[in-house]
Amino acid sequence: MAENTSQSFENHTRILPPFHYVTLPLLAINFFYTVYQAVTNFSWASVFGVALAVALMLLALMARVMVVTVQDRLIRLEERLRMRALLPADLQPRIDEFTVKQLVALRFAGDDELPGLARKVVDGKIEDQKAIKKMVTKWRADYQRA
Repeated sequence: MAENTSQSFENHTRILPPFHYVTLPLLAINFFYTVYQAVTNFSWASVFGVALAVALMLLALMARVMVVTVQDRLIRLEERLRMRALLPADLQPRIDEFTVKQLVALRFAGDDELPGLARKVVDGKIEDQKAIKKMVTKWRADYQRA
């Protein structure tokens, strides 16, 4: 997403065209083709081809999972530091109660609305990221997502 585009709940997801539109479809096509070859022309080489196709798909998906996991850990750290600066004294001891999913969703809340929204989330034990994001009224864009 270009940084000059206004970000909101409706358009905040990120699609990486080389990954989502090139790599994954090519790996899927390769997998189905190698399965077809293994069924129609069975040999140990074709079985190995299917195993290799599965390994390549897993490699691509696990690489994505690892990147997103590291990103979530960074967001957790960043949001905890932000909360230490912005939350009122009575909420400060509760910062560790926020889950990673809650913190990831709360990162979109502007500084002025974060304290009130954080209170609603932690008191109401709201876990659903989508629900938390929908509660944000002043969207704080995040253009640095992986």
